[in-house]
Amino acid sequence: MERISLEGIRNIIFDLGGVLLDLDFTAPVREFEALGLNSGHLDYRQAIRDPLFLRFETGDATSGEFRERIREIIGNPGAPDGLIDAAWCSMMDAIPPEKITLLKSLAERYRLFLFSNTNAIHIAYFLERFERQYGYNVETLFEKCFYSHLIGDRKPLASSFEKVLSLGNMQKEETLFVDDFEENARAAADFGLKAIHYRPGTDLSRYFNGLT
Repeated sequence: MERISLEGIRNIIFDLGGVLLDLDFTAPVREFEALGLNSGHLDYRQAIRDPLFLRFETGDATSGEFRERIREIIGNPGAPDGLIDAAWCSMMDAIPPEKITLLKSLAERYRLFLFSNTNAIHIAYFLERFERQYGYNVETLFEKCFYSHLIGDRKPLASSFEKVLSLGNMQKEETLFVDDFEENARAAADFGLKAIHYRPGTDLSRYFNGLT
């Protein structure tokens, strides 16, 4: 288990998908196959490198443009918006109660922030689902939430970390970053943050033993 000293740390920036909630990258493939995808294989991690998908995550493409691209990929020009959105969001699980407990405990000692490479469809679904499940706005768990499509920048670009630190009034030497993508964690470390590459499926609280 990766351990890191939190001496001097005042701020913790958490990623969302893969850290606070689990992701099933195969779920959208199954759902899109039901809508007409006949390739037999679609690698989500390759699909998100599509220029349109990247533009969607930085707010440079609309939800409508994204849905049209999905219709092209699955070969179904008549696929309804609602079914496309449901399939796209099927990868997202809920934040489990034990991670909420961890966040509340950490918030007593640290400033907590959320920074996610995401898009308008995913965030609308996530916010609504959390409030329906737990009865309050998930964003109240953090001092500020930074979504790539709203700040116009995405990890692992150094400019995204610079923007988040500026908007959150954080100093890099006082900030810990937690992400499940090694590329993002490495970029954060290169930028000057302390970084944890979180392995999905491991106990997140163990990274903070004795600190909560």
